[in-house]
Amino acid sequence: MAESQQAVASSTGQGQSSTAWTAGIVAWLVPGGGHIFLGRWYRGLIIGLGIISMFALGLIFGGHLNSLANADPQNASAFLRVPPVIANFGTGVIYLVCSLFGIGFESKAVLPTSEYGNTFLWVAGLLNYLAALDAFDIGIGRKP
Repeated sequence: MAESQQAVASSTGQGQSSTAWTAGIVAWLVPGGGHIFLGRWYRGLIIGLGIISMFALGLIFGGHLNSLANADPQNASAFLRVPPVIANFGTGVIYLVCSLFGIGFESKAVLPTSEYGNTFLWVAGLLNYLAALDAFDIGIGRKP
């Protein structure tokens, strides 16, 4: 009975499901970590270094991380703060550590490169979401 359930699980991909979810979550938490978890060291290192470098350049260029901490829910413009927060949150542990220590949340709009910095920070988070989906797809067997 147990052998037939394992055969059905492996034929439908349910056996790979937990590995895929774990890889996806690890990939979101640590940029490149999901690919390294799946044994794709080269791809994981390239993704991780790329996202971390983009995040660091964003802070160096004067970009700032967004949060909803001081948003006034009565003000309609508070909703405009949500998409950048979602993008920043995509960097996983990096955003959480910066939030814990208060790094990068001060606005440096006087710098001529601050908008580039903001864009680098947003793209780093969005790229990490895509990397997490890629790790999930590899883990589930949709992608070789």
